Amino acid sequence: MRIGVPKETKTAEYRVGLTPAAVRELAAAGHHVLAETDAGSGAGFADSDYRAAGAEIVASADAVFAEAELIVKVKEPQPEEVARLAPHHVLFCYLHLAANPSLARGLLEAGCAAIAYETVASPAGGLPLLAPMSRIAGRLAVQAGARFLERGAGGMGVLLGGVPGVAPERVTIVGAGVAGTGAVEAAVGLGADVTVLDTDIDKLDRLAARFEHRLRTEYSTADSIARNVERAALAVGTVLIPGRSAPKLVTADMVRAMRRGSVVVDVAIDQGGCFATSRPTTHADPVYEACGVLHYCVTNIPAAVPRTATLALVNATLPYVRALADHGFEEAVRRDPGLAKGLNVAAGVLRNDAVAADLAGLLGP
Repeated sequence: MRIGVPKETKTAEYRVGLTPAAVRELAAAGHHVLAETDAGSGAGFADSDYRAAGAEIVASADAVFAEAELIVKVKEPQPEEVARLAPHHVLFCYLHLAANPSLARGLLEAGCAAIAYETVASPAGGLPLLAPMSRIAGRLAVQAGARFLERGAGGMGVLLGGVPGVAPERVTIVGAGVAGTGAVEAAVGLGADVTVLDTDIDKLDRLAARFEHRLRTEYSTADSIARNVERAALAVGTVLIPGRSAPKLVTADMVRAMRRGSVVVDVAIDQGGCFATSRPTTHADPVYEACGVLHYCVTNIPAAVPRTATLALVNATLPYVRALADHGFEEAVRRDPGLAKGLNVAAGVLRNDAVAADLAGLLGP
């Protein structure tokens, strides 16, 4: 199969869909990889690395889309990329269609097959292609929060971990999944006073056993969220419902009750966000103030560490890329029910029930 790797065009997105090592594996299996020139440069991979691994370097995204059947990306296609898609294409990347009806409409009109990393499922029901980026995003959420709490960045001017004689600041993390666990790891590591909330007692139990006295856990209710968010210098939202828009668990009144100069980081912003006051931002312009609180709502947080993120992502995606290339998407999804859950769009039809439910009535006639 002819596999295309275009350079990402989303603002400050430096990750890349395939590494040279992955190209070498695919080439050895008889597949032909076309990489746009400089596709991997932001993650530290040169054209010469791809060429040595067996890829053909082409001059433009137009050439990639014109010649390839399987398009492997990281982030959702931007409007100029959607315009290049045709019915023979299989697109494999993050899509987050529940939060982006216009993209869903464009993919339906293109007639292509589109498989979303974030809804591919493991046999155990996990999300193997979302997990590595969620882990990174959770850790970076706390780093970003700590940075914007500094006075020069607009925050209240506090150090999360405090110092001897000065109490550490409170960090509230809503959601104890993969991203929430990453945030807990980072916040506890900084010495903050950390509380994590979730409705899954088993997740809370595992975190409590791991971090013991260094972490508070609470069952998530509107009351417990309000109380803990109000007290926090940094509130991190990580709640995810696969394929669906994120629930707005933190209201504007809860944010308004926080101290002026506090920070919220909405890791769930790709799916619409779990703070009522959230709206998407970019790495180029990452924060805004609402209700006296700084909001960091970057939609591609892991792009801040593109080499680490690319390596982690491709480790997870390569077996699926290989299956799609070896068998074609129809046979690949027939063989693997978990991959079939990743199929969001095909031949002008929404194929994922959760995505279709969230987009019902939003796509027009």
